[in-house]
Amino acid sequence: MKTLRYLLLEHLYEWSKVPYKLLFKQDDAWGISVNQLLQYAPSSLGYHLGCFLLSHNFTPEPQLEDHDVFHVLTTTSIAVPDEIAMQWLLFGNGKRSLYLFIALTVGSTLFIDHFKSFIKAFKRGKKANPFYNLNYLELLTEPLADLQHTLKIKPL
Repeated sequence: MKTLRYLLLEHLYEWSKVPYKLLFKQDDAWGISVNQLLQYAPSSLGYHLGCFLLSHNFTPEPQLEDHDVFHVLTTTSIAVPDEIAMQWLLFGNGKRSLYLFIALTVGSTLFIDHFKSFIKAFKRGKKANPFYNLNYLELLTEPLADLQHTLKIKPL
């Protein structure tokens, strides 16, 4: 059973997607389906992204596709505390935005009992080469393992 804090954060995230896209995202949607992603080579980022989306019964969220790529690259689960940890990882990697600061503040307050894992994620992001701002649409054909190696992203 999900507790109130899980439900609150999930609803806040769902509510915030539209204003986030309008105010913060200038990127065009990729216009790619899960089936198209699954047509990439089995070692590729695109294929692994397609598998991730399929395994969670997700579809690519227009203009927010990078978020799911971050899950694939960092092998971060979609559990709420892990979502917050991934934001800490991105903060450690150099990402800075008002939305990120709000997510860190609200998420860390509601899940203060996971703060050690958030600090660990922050340090993991600091050790990696900057990856938060790459054009992943152009990297979908690249082997996932090569990207993780080049970017120094250690899988969990």
